[in-house]
Amino acid sequence: MNEPAPQSGTRLKDKVILVTGSTTGIGEAMVRLFVREGARVMIHGRRRDAAQMLADDIGERASFVIGALEDPQVPARLVAETVGRFGRIDGLVNNAAAITHGSIEDTDQKAFDLTLAINLRAPLFLIQAVFPHFRKQGGGRILNVGSINSYCGERILLAYSISKGGLTTLTRNLADAHAAEHIQINQLNVGWTLTANEYALKMKDGLPDDWPTRLPKSVAPSGRIHSPEEVALAAIYFLSDEAALINGAILDVEQFPVIGRNPTKEAK
Repeated sequence: MNEPAPQSGTRLKDKVILVTGSTTGIGEAMVRLFVREGARVMIHGRRRDAAQMLADDIGERASFVIGALEDPQVPARLVAETVGRFGRIDGLVNNAAAITHGSIEDTDQKAFDLTLAINLRAPLFLIQAVFPHFRKQGGGRILNVGSINSYCGERILLAYSISKGGLTTLTRNLADAHAAEHIQINQLNVGWTLTANEYALKMKDGLPDDWPTRLPKSVAPSGRIHSPEEVALAAIYFLSDEAALINGAILDVEQFPVIGRNPTKEAK
């Protein structure tokens, strides 16, 4: 029996939204759902073939731009090309991230600098580039995609966790400083999500094909982890007019409280 076709909505009707890192995973899910809700989207990635394929699949309401975010010239260019293509920009989603592995013993300067350049410096200067357009238009929405690792982080995700902690401070600082300008800046701190890349990574680590169905309740109380589409649904709210007065919010997209958590002690 065929699945019913997804229904189109109007929550993002006619909004132009730039989503960085949007050729795969959570970013791709955002692009697809944003268009379904009436938006026009600028796809961003590093690989032209992947961006072109996604844009072709979506159709006339999508375009794409290619660029490595560690290049200091790229953030302003992404914003300029979005405005050049669609005539305006209403929303920016800082989704792209470098997930570098390393503890204090094996994090070198090159990896640290690259991680912060992509995960923290690029969002800052993308926001800087988009501000003049938002001010001219009378406002706009920014959504930063962080991580629950921003609160502390895993031992082997030192540089990544530091970058996401910095992103949280950036979100709150700018939201506080510019609230009177009708510019809303919020953040999703995303937990473990079952993207295609995450599935492949765990397979490479030696887990079985069905590892997503064998997760312990300590990390997946519901028996599963988030899908990219579930994260994208949360993003729609913050970019829509429904969140017109929500500013500086950090939403943990996770199954349990990160702060003050007391894991269930089950009898063995």
